[in-house]
This record gives sequence, C-alpha cells and structure tokens, in this order.
Amino acid sequence: MTPLAAAWICWAIVGISPIAGKYAVGVISPVLLVFLGTILGVLYFAPWIIKNRKWSELFAPQTRWKFLFIGTFGTALPFTISLMALHYTTPGNAAILQQSELLYSLLFAALFLKEFPSRQQLAASALIVLGVLIILLKEQYTPHWTGDLLIVGSTWMLQAGSTLAKKLPPHLDYRVIGMARNLFALPALLVILAVMGSVGENFTITPNLQMFSVLGYTGFLKYGLAMVVWYKAIRALDLSKVTAIYLSYPVLSLAASALLGLDSITWYQTAGLLLTLAGGYWVSQTVKKEGH
Repeated sequence: MTPLAAAWICWAIVGISPIAGKYAVGVISPVLLVFLGTILGVLYFAPWIIKNRKWSELFAPQTRWKFLFIGTFGTALPFTISLMALHYTTPGNAAILQQSELLYSLLFAALFLKEFPSRQQLAASALIVLGVLIILLKEQYTPHWTGDLLIVGSTWMLQAGSTLAKKLPPHLDYRVIGMARNLFALPALLVILAVMGSVGENFTITPNLQMFSVLGYTGFLKYGLAMVVWYKAIRALDLSKVTAIYLSYPVLSLAASALLGLDSITWYQTAGLLLTLAGGYWVSQTVKKEGH
C-alpha cells in the first residue's frame, strides 16, 4: 500500500465518523464513547504488540511523554469535544468545519517541521478554508453555531498531536504509534470522567444494537485501522498535504447524512463541500506528481 492510498483509506473511514457520532447521541455519552473506544483500540493493537514484543517501545523514556501528549491532544480531548458538538450541529456541518484543521496544519508544519507549502498547495488550501468559512458564517447565531464553534475551536489539538508524531523516532512501527495513541489517551479520559462525575454528570449508556454498532466502529475502525493508515501516510508525506487530502471527506459525510435523513442539504453546504473537495483533489494531484 502506497502512502497516498493509505491517506484515502483513512478518508473513507473518517468520512463515516460524523454519522456514527450523531447516532451516538442519546445512547452513549461522548466521553464514555471515547473511553470505551480507546479500550477497544488497545485490544485491536494488542495481539501484534504482544507477538512482536513491542511493549518496551511504548514506555521508553524518549517517547513516553510524547505519547502522552499525542494521546491527550490527538484523541482524548478533540474526539470528546467533536462528539459533544454533534449534540448541537449536523454531521454535514461537522465534517466540513473539521477542515479548519488545515489552518493549523500549515502553521505547525512550517513552524516545527520546516515543511513549507508550495504555491499550488496554498491555492488548494485556500479553497478548503473558503468552504469552512461559508458554513461558519451562514450558521452564525443559529442553534447549530454552538456545535460549529466547538469543532473549529478544537481542531488545533489534532494537528498538535500529528505534528509531534512526525518527531517520533523513524524506526517506530505504525502499530506501535496507534497503540500508544489509544493507551496514553486513557489517563486524560479518566481525569475527564472523574471531573464530570464530581459535578453530577449523568453518563448515558443504553446497551442496544445502535450503541454497540457505534462503539464497534469507533474502537476497531476509527481508533484501530484508521490510525494505522493515517500514520503510514503522515510519516511518508508532508503533514499538511496529507491533511488536505483526507479533509475532503465531507463529500462522503454529507451524502451519507442526507441519505439517512440527518441533514437537509443547503446551498451553502453544497458550496462549502464543492470547494473543499476541489481543494483536496488538487493537493492529491500534487502529491502524485511528486512520485509518492
């Protein structure tokens, strides 16, 4: 599998994420879903880790604090916040607004990784940012706006985690990184659960087919397979380029959400979607030309 193919597989899995998150509303609390999902993610990677005796790499002094940062800011906090946002906004909006992550990708990649975008990449990225702005400004002061702002305000965390992942030792296998991201998310999630419980939060969990389906997708696909292909892509390609490719996933999210009756597609969603898709496709063509 090429790094570019890995990026598009991640695109497909993540495209389903807002749909799964919306179906989680009312059957399982956001922080519980992330907590239980990370446990399933640990179980997903555990057989390979045990077979290849990689436990020592997870707790090595030179990586364990980086893993803790990645688990906290790459999984625990942003995934919990994005699920909370779906209590207010639609899957289509959430998917498109997630692409505000690109702004942080360009900034962090330039500042910390010395990966400077080309003119073509900047032009393509501008299309994606414009698509985000169309949605955000149109929803201003509507009931959706709370969720929209939660999405936009938390995407920097994902890029902070991904940027630090690029600084990990090159010998680390993708599965070690995926396991670490799940395992080291648990301390932060336990703290969040404790704090919310101390203020009287009633955690929702309804054991039914809907809940188990959402949990299975979250643990085994989003926190399992998607992490493998994501790290394969970002460790071989420029972080900002991979981000721009996979952030075109709203084409899948919005279409599926409309088919399932979770979104009524509007002109501004369509405009935002077309702009972001065009930007992602443009960047993918740039990657292909560079031979990745």
